[in-house]
Amino acid sequence: MSATATIEHIPLREYAEKAYLDYSMYVILDRALPHIGDGLKPVQRRIIYAMSELGLKSTAKFKKSARTVGDVLGKFHPHGDMACYEALVLMSQPFSYRYPLIQGQGNFGSPDDPKSFAAMRYTESRLSLYADALLSELEAGTVDWALNFDGTLQEPVLLPAQLPNILLNGTTGIAVGMATDIPPHNVGEVIHALVYLLDYPEATLTDICKCIPGPDYPTQAEIITLQSELKAMYKTGNGSVRMRAVYTEEDSEIIITALPYQVSGGKILEQIAQQMQEKKLPLVSDLRDESDHENPTRLVIIPRSNRVDVEALMNHLFATTDLERSYRVNLNMIGLNGRPQVKGLIEILNEWLSYRTTTVKRRLQYRLDTINHRLHILEGLVIVYLHLDEIIKIIRKEDEPKRILMKRFKLSEEQVDAILDTKLRHLAKLEEIQMRKEQETLSNERDDIQKTLGSSVRLKKFIRTELLQLSEKYSDKRKSPIVVRQEAQAIKETEILPTEAITVVISNRGWVRAAKGHDIDPNTLSYKAGDAFQSAAIGRSNQIAVFLDTTGRAYSLPAHTLPSARGQGEPLTGKLTPPPGAEFIGVMLGEPDQLYLLASDAGYGFIVKLGDLHGKNRAGKTALSLPKQSKPLIPKLITDIEKEFVAIASTMGHLLIFPLKALPQLGKGKGNKLINIPSVKVALRDEFVKDIAVLNNNQQLIILNDGKPYALKLKDWQHFIGERSQRGLKLPRGIRHVIGLKVE
Repeated sequence: MSATATIEHIPLREYAEKAYLDYSMYVILDRALPHIGDGLKPVQRRIIYAMSELGLKSTAKFKKSARTVGDVLGKFHPHGDMACYEALVLMSQPFSYRYPLIQGQGNFGSPDDPKSFAAMRYTESRLSLYADALLSELEAGTVDWALNFDGTLQEPVLLPAQLPNILLNGTTGIAVGMATDIPPHNVGEVIHALVYLLDYPEATLTDICKCIPGPDYPTQAEIITLQSELKAMYKTGNGSVRMRAVYTEEDSEIIITALPYQVSGGKILEQIAQQMQEKKLPLVSDLRDESDHENPTRLVIIPRSNRVDVEALMNHLFATTDLERSYRVNLNMIGLNGRPQVKGLIEILNEWLSYRTTTVKRRLQYRLDTINHRLHILEGLVIVYLHLDEIIKIIRKEDEPKRILMKRFKLSEEQVDAILDTKLRHLAKLEEIQMRKEQETLSNERDDIQKTLGSSVRLKKFIRTELLQLSEKYSDKRKSPIVVRQEAQAIKETEILPTEAITVVISNRGWVRAAKGHDIDPNTLSYKAGDAFQSAAIGRSNQIAVFLDTTGRAYSLPAHTLPSARGQGEPLTGKLTPPPGAEFIGVMLGEPDQLYLLASDAGYGFIVKLGDLHGKNRAGKTALSLPKQSKPLIPKLITDIEKEFVAIASTMGHLLIFPLKALPQLGKGKGNKLINIPSVKVALRDEFVKDIAVLNNNQQLIILNDGKPYALKLKDWQHFIGERSQRGLKLPRGIRHVIGLKVE
């Protein structure tokens, strides 16, 4: 037969589908997800078993971690050595595991950097006392065994866990198409819940949540998730847990003494320092890290003064840093049926109790079989003492004493072998007494085990008693207190920042800067060659500056982020993204309820609240809708809408003045007609609005034109007052080409 005849031809789709499915199932079942029975992934289980085989119990001497890793890789887990060592280190870190399975000696990382552990050739390790709860019944016939990867050794399929490690230590893992995030819990609380379920099988989730109020992480940080949310999480198997750092006040300093799970103190200080550097946190003057062996977490925050509201400051830090953190919960695990599933808390506890019941039954049955075997042997040995002389005679004289003894005294082969293996010194009278005493003890134990195996009530009581004994051995106080706290709110940037008087100036070419004070003459500032003053607005440094471009879009920037006027500023296009060809023509500054007049040179406009123009998009937001061929005018500040007037001047010398309150207040749009200019003239750009001004009865209006400025005092400009949308009156002869309006 040719070589090609043995090649199997299958469609690529089928091959790829099968290969990916096989890979997915391997990752889910044999790598990423823990089993509900012992709560371990395969690599963790193999590390624990290999260490027990090396004799590295909690009472043994430490051995090099490299020795353990070598045994695990060579015998049970043929994968990467660093991945295996990292799994070993993780199980030894008291800040990662609620109940570490391994004791480490040497550098096993720190809370600041869990992966800063030393190489395996330097560190030493052994099993912890808690690991006994997983291993103590291993040799008692409690679990199934399977061949290792090369078929030369056997390894346990699961460990006979005496406690639900799946809940006590939790785990995280990412498989294919699914993940798991199981938080750790307190052993005393979990055992309390198990005992309660044994006593009251119909217990509700409310009853169980009284025993297990929530997770218990290795850190002393507070769990601030509401009890109702925790209950919903335990019902569905999905949810989240929120943790918050713990702090105290000492001599006007804030001392952080506990951080959320897996949060680095160094990262916290970095996050706070960054806010300080960006001038977003002037309430803090300095930071220190005073953590040491006696105080694993001691971060010091020094407020700028005694007047700082510490509670408000910490709420801000909780909202803006990892001092408060949320953890996803996904109770996904491999069940007793061998399938991955997200389970609720009661389902997990009941299923684990089922696993524990099976384990205890197997252990008792194994012990019963051992006792029956020993009693069988003892029956034969008792016959030795009853017929000692005859048995010795048969052994001395017969060629095949074994067969004759079996026939004469009706013994089994095992009994005869035990008789023949008995040493002469064991034939003393004292040995017979001890043997009969052992026989009686074993008979009583056998009867007790048989009763236990034959009664579900006795079996439950037996498991309950063992759980209570384990509670006395392993229970400790809850580390993560569950408290009710208000939701943290970040202090608004405008509330934190110092409020200085500033003047924001933009140039014709769109360069922006902010000068301190309100007595700045923008025309006296220096500008780049070919550039000049365009628009200015006065306000405070903690306000939002709004810029208007030639397309009618508005853009927002915090005033404190604008460059200083000591230089020539920076282009706005470096901070904003206007449409191609658009230019910035005006700036507005003030509180959100400050009013401005927006208008186009087509003669339309409206009043707008500055807060309606605020936005976070670099590309801005539509503010003023422009008729075809028209352009926006520089926005005008309104100080008193009830007493002020708006003056509109066209390029052909028409002037109209009317009360501001005649205009609508809109969030955006085209607005109402301000002055009547024939639409044909506007379209052809023959006539359009040149400028607008807002003035009151105490001010005079100055008309800027080709010649000398023309001043209109109150008695003069009152003649131009009319109603909105009228044509207005012509200015005196000689003023035909208006350049602009000015108010003094």
